[in-house]
Amino acid sequence: MPEAQRILVIHGPNLNLLGSREPDVYGATTLAEIDRALEAAGKEAGASLEFFQSNHEGELVERIQAAAGAAEGILINPAGLTHTSVVLRDALLATGLPVVEVHLSNVHARESFRRTSLVSDVAVGVVCGFGPASYRLGLTGLLSHLQGSP
Repeated sequence: MPEAQRILVIHGPNLNLLGSREPDVYGATTLAEIDRALEAAGKEAGASLEFFQSNHEGELVERIQAAAGAAEGILINPAGLTHTSVVLRDALLATGLPVVEVHLSNVHARESFRRTSLVSDVAVGVVCGFGPASYRLGLTGLLSHLQGSP
C-alpha cells in the first residue's frame, strides 16, 4: 500500500474563535469540529493530516517553512493575513509545495479589502464561501493535484 500523502493544514489568526466569532458570517462550527471532519476525510482519502493554528504571523511562517521535506502539500486558511502578509506568501512559495487556499466565507461578497489575496497567486487553487465544506473541497482538490489529476 502506498504511503499516505502528508498534508499540513494551517489555520490563521482568529480561527480559534470559530463557533462563537461572528456566527452569521463564519457559522457555528468550531475549529475542532472542522479538524475532526477534515481528519476523517483525509483518512478516507489515504492522507495524513497535521493541523496548526496560530494568531501569530511569525509562528505561522516558521511552521510553513518546516513543512518543506515534511509534507507533500499545504491547505491553508490564512484568515486576515490573506490580505496583508507578504511574508506568509513568501514562506508558502519558498517551500516549493503545492498550496490550496481556503476561506469559510465568500470573501468576494464581503468588504472590498477582502477581495485581495496575497496568497492566491502562489496557490494551485482557491475555495471560498462553502463554510466548513471549503476545507474538505480544498483537501480534495489538493490531493487530486498531488495525484496528477487536472
